[in-house]
Amino acid sequence: MTNIKTLGANSYARSTDRRDGQSETLGRANSAEQVRDRILCYPGAVRMPANGMELYIVRDFLTLDECAAVIALIEANRVPSPVVGDAPVSPHRTSETCYLYPGQAPVTAVETKLDLLTGLEPRYGEALQGQRYAVGQEFKPHHDYFDTEQPYWLDQVTMGGQRTWSAMTFLNEPEAGGRTNYPTAGVMIAPKAGNLVIWNNMDEYGTPNLGSLHQGMPVEQGVKYVLTKWYRERPWCQ
Repeated sequence: MTNIKTLGANSYARSTDRRDGQSETLGRANSAEQVRDRILCYPGAVRMPANGMELYIVRDFLTLDECAAVIALIEANRVPSPVVGDAPVSPHRTSETCYLYPGQAPVTAVETKLDLLTGLEPRYGEALQGQRYAVGQEFKPHHDYFDTEQPYWLDQVTMGGQRTWSAMTFLNEPEAGGRTNYPTAGVMIAPKAGNLVIWNNMDEYGTPNLGSLHQGMPVEQGVKYVLTKWYRERPWCQ
């Protein structure tokens, strides 16, 4: 997998130099076409039948050893999960979270695989976020894209703009519960260690897709660990 080009400023955001809505949505739509081609070339990647959204699963994206190493980092650094535009702790999202940055062996390995999967330059991705869900914990129905009518959007514009793609890897399998539900799309995915799910938060025109609604169902028995990466339309600046 050498000589692979990444989608950077020239291809990914060439249509977003102007800040009007038409050019930004065009840039997202152009990028999505290139990303989907890359995903479908990745070993084990399959597009899932989903009503009104673009959703893929990549089986065995991480090895079990890589999953175990990431779980250890999450356990060592977890704190209550935040919600954008909400209080530091929200009943909407009751898991625990930690951010993982390059420099630690498992994090570097995961980032490299994500770069190969999407073709996107690393600078377009937010920091990896690990999540831990104990019994009864969940993430209620939500969208990963930002609501442009909310006050927080003005800050997000300066931090890289809209979230275009979401990539989530299951690190283990709880004994019961913890599925990821896409109610509008009619898809329910059970956690399987090492499997990755990736979806486009935009529609075919590059505008936020209401059909990308999803939720982390409550864990009924055991603990669930996942690893999430969000990509922006422009380089991410925290």
